[in-house]
Amino acid sequence: MVLRGQVAIITGASSGIGRATAETMAREGARVTVNYCKNRAGAEEAVEKILREGGEAFAFRADVARAAQVEAMVSAVRDRWGRVEILVNNAGDLLARRTLAEMTEEYWDQIMALNLKSVFLCVKAVWEEMAARKSGCIINVSSIAGRNGGGPGAAAYGAAKGGLLTYTKGLAKELAPHGIRVNGVAPGVIATPYHERYSPGGLFEKYITAIPMGRAGTAEEVADVIVFLASPAARYLTGETIEVNGGMLMD
Repeated sequence: MVLRGQVAIITGASSGIGRATAETMAREGARVTVNYCKNRAGAEEAVEKILREGGEAFAFRADVARAAQVEAMVSAVRDRWGRVEILVNNAGDLLARRTLAEMTEEYWDQIMALNLKSVFLCVKAVWEEMAARKSGCIINVSSIAGRNGGGPGAAAYGAAKGGLLTYTKGLAKELAPHGIRVNGVAPGVIATPYHERYSPGGLFEKYITAIPMGRAGTAEEVADVIVFLASPAARYLTGETIEVNGGMLMD
């Protein structure tokens, strides 16, 4: 168990990559906070599965784009387990595919808040505690869209995820002297509810044809990389974002 006794918060953990990460980290011995905003049932199912398997977890509802709710979540984790050692900023969404002609200021602001501002708020809430211990790990979940601008109607989402790639590097430089590692993952086409919602009418299958490995990835495959980044095996890695895309984009 490479994360035995570590205390982790995973945002947006009620489904997809976030849920897989929570369950995988718990199997590796971490005490896991399953954050959710709307999908309470999914979060509770994840917690129940972790508890059945002998792990430790609890669900906490918080809109991570709102500072007060983030602070309440972090306080609840500290009350329960005393500290936060791992933060996985996974919460994010496309919300809808919008071309420039369809874009509104409200939609743009929602995308930036959910995918980028939320990371700032969550890091802000935990970094001083980590710095005081000279130990901590932050992992940001970006996207291949941050590298290539995204698919149809995803320019705002791609911009937010591209910003997260850069923010990861900036945070890594600033926090390394405090003993805090900051890394990221950039998933490609992953078979999750995200594509069920936003890639209908053959779009998902079209994406598959551009993947050298010939298939979509799984949430568990991304979770395994996140666990690696949180583990001692990645102790000399910071400022990196690992592409998890089956060869769809090679950098």
